[in-house]
Amino acid sequence: MRAYLVGLSAITAVTAMASPCSAEGFRAEIHGGLDRVNGNDRGDTGLLYGVGLGYDLALGDRAFVGVDFSFDDSTQKECEASALVNNDELCLRAGRDLAAGIRGGVKLGERGKLYALAAYTNARFKTRYTTPAGVITRDADNLDGFRLGAGYQHKIAGNAYGKIEYRYSNYEAGIERHQALMGVGFEF
Repeated sequence: MRAYLVGLSAITAVTAMASPCSAEGFRAEIHGGLDRVNGNDRGDTGLLYGVGLGYDLALGDRAFVGVDFSFDDSTQKECEASALVNNDELCLRAGRDLAAGIRGGVKLGERGKLYALAAYTNARFKTRYTTPAGVITRDADNLDGFRLGAGYQHKIAGNAYGKIEYRYSNYEAGIERHQALMGVGFEF
């Protein structure tokens, strides 16, 4: 019985080592791109930058499903002069954006993955109001929302990959976000 268990353990270990590294496992990345925030019939575009973590699990030979986490920040800022009274200024700035969700898709050959994602997202939006007399009032709100997206990930060399991705996020208070990004990362 002991010899049977040792043999079974050895076969399992060899099979696991022979699996392609892109089939499943942990991944970590950095990414950046365009960030468009719209709300109340207004909008502006900035740059986003951030990091992502995840784990993909193979479902057969071609399909996969996984978890996806991201932490992003943005340079997006919109200011309006004479917003409430003459010579005042009201600014809205997108802050940090946290997301946790799932992604799933299909492997395209040995190097590519085409996927869709869905996530919960929580973003901070900061406001600054300057009166005509120069008095500044600041506030920040965290808004909850959902995210949908799609992307393509391509293995570059070894465990390194590049990716492109589009994301749509919808938050409380009528705020929407469109993001187009590129990233590089490693699978472990």
